Amino acid sequence: MPEHPFYEQIGGHPTFVALVTKFYEGVATDPVLKPMYPADDWAGAVERLTMFLEQYWGGPGTYSEQRGHPRLRMRHNPFKVNPDARDRWLAHMQVAVDSIGLSPLDREILWGYLERAAHAMVNTFDE
Repeated sequence: MPEHPFYEQIGGHPTFVALVTKFYEGVATDPVLKPMYPADDWAGAVERLTMFLEQYWGGPGTYSEQRGHPRLRMRHNPFKVNPDARDRWLAHMQVAVDSIGLSPLDREILWGYLERAAHAMVNTFDE
């Protein structure tokens, strides 16, 4: 484990909360992505993504403690994640990443992961 995990390096919990909050502001206005999130569990979706990203980047292991192994592909399988949905997700995430004021190197590290993860979630090419 690095002496200073990326989680701490970029500001810890407040940074991830700001990132995910900004991301979901965009999702809330997106006609393709918003329906994928149950209205009665919006706060839960925000919390789960925050916990997942924090854990992935060296923060608390709360996500796995509460939900087990991330199994991202399996958890996204019920949703139609086509290239359009992926690109919309990435567009909202790019706005969010740009909003948190990371150094260019830290931004590239974070963005590289998010981009790879988004491409890996595509499960259909149907419109």
